[in-house]
Amino acid sequence: MNQKPVLTFVTVIVILVGLYIFFDGYYTVDEGERGVLLRNGAIVSISEPGFGLKIPFVDSVVKVSTQTHTIMYDQLQAYSRDQQPATIKASVTYRIPPNEKEVRELYSSFGSTANIESRLINRHVPEQIENVFGQYTAISAVQDRVKFGHDAFEAVKKAISGPLVIESIQIENIDFSDAYEKSVEDRMKAEVEVQTQKQNLEKERVSADILVTQAKSRAESQLAMAAAEAQAIRLKGEAEADAIKARASALAQNQNLVELIKAERWNGQLPTTVIPGNVTPFLTLPEKK
Repeated sequence: MNQKPVLTFVTVIVILVGLYIFFDGYYTVDEGERGVLLRNGAIVSISEPGFGLKIPFVDSVVKVSTQTHTIMYDQLQAYSRDQQPATIKASVTYRIPPNEKEVRELYSSFGSTANIESRLINRHVPEQIENVFGQYTAISAVQDRVKFGHDAFEAVKKAISGPLVIESIQIENIDFSDAYEKSVEDRMKAEVEVQTQKQNLEKERVSADILVTQAKSRAESQLAMAAAEAQAIRLKGEAEADAIKARASALAQNQNLVELIKAERWNGQLPTTVIPGNVTPFLTLPEKK
């Protein structure tokens, strides 16, 4: 019996087994991952990124991602405090801490990140977002979306206890019924119209105040001018009266002053008119120019 083919077959088997043992005796862990080294199903250690050795056929390695993950929720149905139905689109971002305790707990309790999403995150996030949304009216949820997102984030963090970190919750969109959105649009238009009317009224009031101020200024100016003119006339009249009074007093006190004035105003011509029976000629004095 020829034993050469049998020997060749055994040799091939040995080589294949040796290669399998060689390649199954080491493993690598990428950055952003941790390796859970198992021996007969029990956790032996948590491996950091890089090269590692294990016992073939006995040990196995499960990779756990420690990178940031985001889960989208597109159709969360909720009611506001004023009983307005809404469809909320939100997202939650989480990560597994890369230290040994959390990675070990993750594998022991959930087995994988997919299981922690389905059994922990997806269970609490929609419920908490709906509960927080119920504390807001439809209008306040839209106007204070940042606060709404913050309150939802705090509620989710409080509700979820496990080997993960909730980094953020984003409220992407809040979609109300068409009828409600139409009523909001009409209300906003009415508010804009009211504000416009108030602005126009304020503008007219300011314009009226300006006109009143201008009219008051003109009246006060005219009154001041009239008072000044009256004062000037009064002073002129008093001056003329004082002059006449002084002149009359001077004439009364000195009768010769009349003759002096006559002489000063005489032009050197003899009088042309004599009053009958009067020997004293009447002199016609010209007006002083």
